[in-house]
Amino acid sequence: MNPDKVTAFKSIVSACVMVVLTISCSKKTTSVSESDPWRRMEFIIKNLPKTNFQDKTYNIDDFGAVADGKTLNTQAFQKAIQTCASNGGGKVLVPNGKYLTGAIHLESNVNLHLEDQAEILFSLNPKDYPIVHTSWEGTEVMNYSPLIYAKNKTNVAITGKGTLNGQADNTNWWIWSGGKNYGWKKGIPSQNDPQNREVLVDMAERGTPVNERVFGEGRYLRPNFIEFFECNTVLVKDITVINAPFWILHPIKTNNMIIDEVTVNSHGPNNDGCDPEYSQNIIIRNCTFNTGDDCIAIKAGRDADGRRVAISSKNIIVQNCKMIDGHGGVVIGSEISAGVNNVFVENCVMDSPNLDRAIRIKTNSKRGGIIEDVFVRNLEVGTVKECVLKLNMFYNVYGSQTGNFIPTIRNIHLENVNVKNGGKYSIWAEGYEQSPVENITLTNVKIEKVDSIYLLKNVKNLKFNNTYINGNKVK
Repeated sequence: MNPDKVTAFKSIVSACVMVVLTISCSKKTTSVSESDPWRRMEFIIKNLPKTNFQDKTYNIDDFGAVADGKTLNTQAFQKAIQTCASNGGGKVLVPNGKYLTGAIHLESNVNLHLEDQAEILFSLNPKDYPIVHTSWEGTEVMNYSPLIYAKNKTNVAITGKGTLNGQADNTNWWIWSGGKNYGWKKGIPSQNDPQNREVLVDMAERGTPVNERVFGEGRYLRPNFIEFFECNTVLVKDITVINAPFWILHPIKTNNMIIDEVTVNSHGPNNDGCDPEYSQNIIIRNCTFNTGDDCIAIKAGRDADGRRVAISSKNIIVQNCKMIDGHGGVVIGSEISAGVNNVFVENCVMDSPNLDRAIRIKTNSKRGGIIEDVFVRNLEVGTVKECVLKLNMFYNVYGSQTGNFIPTIRNIHLENVNVKNGGKYSIWAEGYEQSPVENITLTNVKIEKVDSIYLLKNVKNLKFNNTYINGNKVK
């Protein structure tokens, strides 16, 4: 069978599995007693399609790559990837050494594999990142290519214990954020200039077609690092990612993806570790996140654009991960308009005086969205700065964020959670009178030290089962 037919066949199989998973997980769960959500999680894991590649290797050195950290190797990467794909796929090998490149665009059936001492250095010249269909803060746009990008691909991977280095710092990409902590000073252009971020958001609100939302040069919207756009059956394993311009791992409209044993160490602005968006059946496991923003942030589009796309993120599984610095350990939102459900978090360690919250959901009446069925168990939390669990329908970071799209947050369950220092609050939950935060259950939770048990506004059906806070059993 020729490679194109193989790819098509795999896509059909993956689509069939997706239908089964969607049907099986479609029942809404209002309490753990009605069904076992962890069995649903196991079913998702068991039935997830896995990547599989031909035993063929294409060494980028054979396509003219030079490992001196100075020679631009964009063409060598692209030739190796295209040759590999045209021959039915296999492994594109990045040997030990430092390789400078612009954007890398992956193809179906290709595994980009880094040897242990291989380091890919990404160019700091924006011209090395051609305009592609991508997304920026939950809004689709024609903008700079992500540093590594795949669109409409099946059976694709990035593996190996080497390093992906975005080389971002306060002298280049990060300064575009407009943050004074990242080198910006008055008079320096940034994403915050009126013709940049605000124009994009306004275009989306007016329904401007994506192909007419052309940004790039002069607009200062930083590129994502690794983006799989409308892909299926994806693996990212073992790599280390440092110094990212913007969001780091960004599966968007992507299904059936495993992110395994990845280390993210990047403290720049908006340096979220992993942002699944409009995506389903995503497993994030055995990873370490040390970030300048949220460690993991599950997304579903911003405002009108999220409602236009209308694909919820669902069946997101986080296992055996370590969260160090970050705004939140596992976060849902704030770009959340298409909704999120069936999130499973287990066996994670979260600990840093620079980690603000362990579990967080953030939205508002401009974002809207239905966020439901979030199951968390077996967490070890050392120190968080603000709170253990924060559920906020009034998130406001960009000025006025109010509208007519009242969100829903319901069915949030924490079980077997141990916390040494919970910061200001064990639970901070705020809903609307007409849409309270509903069905929060804490079972076998122990918080040794926290300033206040909770801050609550419009919360319905909060239950504590065998939960101890500051040494006292909470009823």
